[in-house]
Amino acid sequence: MPNTFTQLYIHCVFAVKYRASVIQPLWEENLHKYITGTVQNNGHKMLAINSASDHLHLFIGLNPNQSISELIRLVKGDRSEFINKQRFTKSKFAWQESYGAFSNSKSQIDGVIKYILNQKQHHLKTPFKEEYFKLLKDYDIDYDERYIFHDLID
Repeated sequence: MPNTFTQLYIHCVFAVKYRASVIQPLWEENLHKYITGTVQNNGHKMLAINSASDHLHLFIGLNPNQSISELIRLVKGDRSEFINKQRFTKSKFAWQESYGAFSNSKSQIDGVIKYILNQKQHHLKTPFKEEYFKLLKDYDIDYDERYIFHDLID
């Protein structure tokens, strides 16, 4: 639409189902490239992507022609299929159903990118679940802990 201008920066976080530590350094670069392709093919700009063994962070310049939920649905669905076809994991790979999406201002871009690119070091000290709850608190998002993560029931 002519004369429509946006500047939308979104930090998305989502976990492997049951927060299983299955994302391996051997194939995570392929995963990141594949996800970057999906993001860019849908008209968004990838600013940063990184993962730890049990979750993934994306930082994008959002094209308002597609909702965040639709983009995440595509990213998670297509990438699960990609991982399973490549047989990167011993059992069927899936992402947790939920995700977090946090808006950021232009002045925060460098800090968010550094934060995402530093995930490996960050998670030597802080578990993902703790990090996620901190993000929710920092962004002042009300939540009920019972509905955030699903644990594997033995």
